[in-house]
Amino acid sequence: MTAVSKGDMEILTSASGVIKAEKDATLRFQTSGLLSWVGVQKGDAVRKGQAVASLDKRDLQKRFQKEMNDYLNERWDFEQTQDDYKEIKENRLVTDSIKRILEKNQFDLNNSVLDVEIADLAVRFSTLTSPFEGIVVELDQPYAGVNVAPTSAFYRIIDPKSIYFEAKVDETDISKVKIGDRVKLFVDAYPEETFEGTVGKIDFSATTSSGGGTAYNAWIYFTNAENFRLGMNGDAEIIHSSLTDVLLVPISAFSEKGGKTFVWKLIDGKAQQVEIEIGNIGDEYIQVVSGLSEGDQVITSNINLLKEGMQIKTQ
Repeated sequence: MTAVSKGDMEILTSASGVIKAEKDATLRFQTSGLLSWVGVQKGDAVRKGQAVASLDKRDLQKRFQKEMNDYLNERWDFEQTQDDYKEIKENRLVTDSIKRILEKNQFDLNNSVLDVEIADLAVRFSTLTSPFEGIVVELDQPYAGVNVAPTSAFYRIIDPKSIYFEAKVDETDISKVKIGDRVKLFVDAYPEETFEGTVGKIDFSATTSSGGGTAYNAWIYFTNAENFRLGMNGDAEIIHSSLTDVLLVPISAFSEKGGKTFVWKLIDGKAQQVEIEIGNIGDEYIQVVSGLSEGDQVITSNINLLKEGMQIKTQ
């Protein structure tokens, strides 16, 4: 049994989720080759643009040199052809046949330039560099001297400063969530602590909730994230608004029947079922709009066993 009292109430949506990083990159080589150098280990801090690992460049550099030689040959052929037809062009005697020869000569030179650029890119792409400042959290191949394929060697880097909590909000509640909503975050790894955050983003596309239903990811940002790690699980309470000085009764006190809400109220020592109008429903309390007054005594246990007019013993 409890007395109806006034108090404050937060209107919120609860959602479970996991710690993730917004800046999360997995680096892979574009081609197969001999891994000649690895410059990081798991847990190392890296700078933006810092080299992480590299393939053996000898074969790629020779391919580049070959393409360069082919380009020079093509360049000389191009210049010779231009000289051969220079007088004809100056006298404007170019026929369709000569025009095709000159255009083909230009196309061959253009293709040779592209081959050199592609070979140069292959040399450049043989070294993996970090796209941002962060920490190496995974590396599939830590040792040089082995042959690797694009699918068999990767290096994962995350930026700890971009940590956020991804909360899966059920589709029935997502309309209540707004950018900027205040959030209380409870992380399983720190059961005694409560963290503060705000909703920064809400995904436009849906995902699947843990129960198999439709949900939307809400990105929750916070400032005190130095102790968080990727993959930590937790729960978020997204607070939409706060009510002050409203009548509250425990959720355990009310029941529903025929679309109406009732509580068992103590009147002259006897239980009487009275209809009430409720407002917002929280985790522990409901807001009473009408039907009860402050100080009224309501029964909160075994309400399904009560009968109208039953004598209630009070202490």
